[in-house]
Amino acid sequence: MALTPQILVNKSLNLVSSPETYAQLDALICDPDSSIEDMAAVINTDPALVSRLLKIVNSSFYGLPSKIDTISRAITIVGIRELRVLVLATSVINSFRGIPSSLVNMDKFWRHSLACAIAARLIAEETKQPEPEQFFIAGLLHNIGSLVLYQSLPEMALEAMRSASDSSESLYEAETRLIGFHHGEVGAVLIENWGLPDKLACVARYQQYPLHAPDHKQLVATVYVASVLVDSVQLGQGIPPVDESVLNLINIDALLLPVLLERVNEQQNSVTDFLSEG
Repeated sequence: MALTPQILVNKSLNLVSSPETYAQLDALICDPDSSIEDMAAVINTDPALVSRLLKIVNSSFYGLPSKIDTISRAITIVGIRELRVLVLATSVINSFRGIPSSLVNMDKFWRHSLACAIAARLIAEETKQPEPEQFFIAGLLHNIGSLVLYQSLPEMALEAMRSASDSSESLYEAETRLIGFHHGEVGAVLIENWGLPDKLACVARYQQYPLHAPDHKQLVATVYVASVLVDSVQLGQGIPPVDESVLNLINIDALLLPVLLERVNEQQNSVTDFLSEG
């Protein structure tokens, strides 16, 4: 039987736990009879998560005037939807703690992903999109499939990276040639198996080809542009030209991209609060 993204993810689910606290919190948020105290009680069952969340909420990322020392207070100040984002972010990062550094620098991986999340939210806010926190989550998870490949097919994943680095072949092309599918497809299946929204799976699958996305084109295109911005910083290069059709899709002027990039850089230090242990 040929290896497929679904088969690979099924095997990986034994190693990668789903974000259970997030699922419980999400169910409460959808329940009109639930209270802030109910939500706080769910989060408080995970002391490490509580510690990390409070550290993030009290970081420069939010710049709140007074210290927040309880989850109930955090929900009141930051908001239910925002806290749901933070719970998912911290839970997903914890899910992949076991990948050895010989395969991938996890801090570097998450710094990139979190920078994309910040950039995507900034673009969403600039273009007046509803629920900008969803753009943050999409940016955070867009490359999650790579971690499944590192964990389950380390040798082939490394070979694909070397091939892409040594040739004009893209990583997606190298992975498809060597494995039969690319990390975007794997990420989409993982997101679906975790029971997260379909639009997040769509971003993972079409992140490099936003115009090909059958649905949620604006979300996919926003994460694509966010990734271009972050890559230009990490590669020490200027912002490359972005397809005008993609910019039109998210209704943003190319001249604004350097300004947004500066704002991403200003918020970069805040990602350490997501990465550090509680």
